[in-house]
Amino acid sequence: MDSKSCAKIVLASLLLLGTLSAHADTYPSRSITMVVPFPAGGPSDVIARIVAGHMSETLGQTIIIENLGGAGGTIGSARVAQAAGDGYTLLAGSMGSHVAAPALYTNLRYDSTRDFVPIGLTAIAPVAIVARKDFPAKDMRTFIDYVKANGDQVKQAHGGVGSSSHMACLLFTSQFGLNPKLVPYRGTGPAVNDLAGGHVDFLCEQVVSVAPQVSGGLIKAYGVTGKARAVSMPNVPTMAEARFPQFEMSIWSGLWAPKRTPKDVVAKLSQALDKALDDPAVQKKMSDLGGAVPPKNERSPAFFGNYVKSEIARWNPILTSAAAANVAH
Repeated sequence: MDSKSCAKIVLASLLLLGTLSAHADTYPSRSITMVVPFPAGGPSDVIARIVAGHMSETLGQTIIIENLGGAGGTIGSARVAQAAGDGYTLLAGSMGSHVAAPALYTNLRYDSTRDFVPIGLTAIAPVAIVARKDFPAKDMRTFIDYVKANGDQVKQAHGGVGSSSHMACLLFTSQFGLNPKLVPYRGTGPAVNDLAGGHVDFLCEQVVSVAPQVSGGLIKAYGVTGKARAVSMPNVPTMAEARFPQFEMSIWSGLWAPKRTPKDVVAKLSQALDKALDDPAVQKKMSDLGGAVPPKNERSPAFFGNYVKSEIARWNPILTSAAAANVAH
């Protein structure tokens, strides 16, 4: 290679670095779209709106929430995966879109680890095991014994293939060797409504989705995951208190950008998210929902990226086994 060719390559590299640096210095210069791949009003949507409101103040630009639900969060996620990596289209996804979808959906139009750049975890919520209000079991031990003894005569609801309640169902039943009849719904709301109406027997779902019905006496709770009792359901024992510490699961959500998003831009977004999660008002809103903000040492893009990979490794055998046995259908 002659000296002129080398000079051109060096110049092109410097121009590229200069462009990226300038982009990072001026970012964001216009509004940002945050895609929520689930319907409005659900836990993912509420959490996204809480953090987006605070992040927009820090970044000095409006963050517009775009709800694009369907197919277990895969439609909205695919839209972001195909967007330009310029920091102006983000994904407020969850363990459903990034952990369950790769195992349960064929012909998925994105790779959850390669097509996105992690920004950070946004919220973590414990799981509650709840049942119709007249379910005969008195506590968690008799609950498990009853479901085991009655097999598919017991109806376990979930909010659809790949939903958090579906994942919780699969982990719970596999953990304790249970074989209830799974009854799918088009979302958590209809599932909880039918549970309150006594049409199904029990459900495993994040606390935020069931706490109001538990407090109102419409359904009853037998246990929650996590190290401490849920603030929104203080009378419900933890699974450890119920002597079943082996069932441990958290429902989490997070933010991603499309691949090729500049590192400096990702850093700005991560810092804005971190600042939002440090705000006492944001923390209170999360707590009132039944969830919590991630610990300070678990908010970096690197931690989040590794965490997603570990969750995929944990869940893939459970989900693929269920799909192969047609449990998901």
